[in-house]
Amino acid sequence: MIWCVEDDASIRDIAVYALNSTGLKAQGFSDGLSFWETLQKEQPELVLLDVMLPGIDGVTLLENMKKSPKLQNIPVIMATAKGSEYDKIRCLDIGADDYLVKPYGMMEMVSRVKAVLRRFRPQQPTLLQYQGLTLDTQSYVATADGERLHLTFREFSLLRQLMRNPGTAFSREQLLKDVWETDFLGETRTVDMHIRTLRQKLGNYGNCIETVRNVGYRLSIK
Repeated sequence: MIWCVEDDASIRDIAVYALNSTGLKAQGFSDGLSFWETLQKEQPELVLLDVMLPGIDGVTLLENMKKSPKLQNIPVIMATAKGSEYDKIRCLDIGADDYLVKPYGMMEMVSRVKAVLRRFRPQQPTLLQYQGLTLDTQSYVATADGERLHLTFREFSLLRQLMRNPGTAFSREQLLKDVWETDFLGETRTVDMHIRTLRQKLGNYGNCIETVRNVGYRLSIK
């Protein structure tokens, strides 16, 4: 979840919409106090924080976050006024991870948010192994007992999702969202069709993909 702390409603609403439209969940706050109170109960993945805010200003909020052991590792992108060199330097010195100069474009904002998230998110392993199955997520090569499997992109992506989370039951809707992306408008039977062909191509390992009744599918941990 990305939190956008901005007192200008038009900027805040557009920023939240832009982030949500690119698959990043976002929530807006109109002032520093409501943001700080919510921060004591739950933490976001990243904060987009305006310097000029009513009540508690952005610089003070940033300082308080960096002083808190519980909050200091949350990445923060500051939004500063055009030409305010002092604010930019001060925020970076306090611990901000990046900054945007207002007025900023939404595409630049989304790009900077994604760049900071990449630095902070744990890297997924590039080589996945499960019994005799091996997936190289960089080269998109799948093998079973050393023999190469000829999987489609969707079949590979489904198997990758299951192998990254053995034992976890995924609903058909969740697999549609994760593998076909959030803007895919297909039906859940699409997942069933791909699972069926994937099982066939896995041969002896096809039975490792279990059907979870009234839910979806999971990779067996037996």
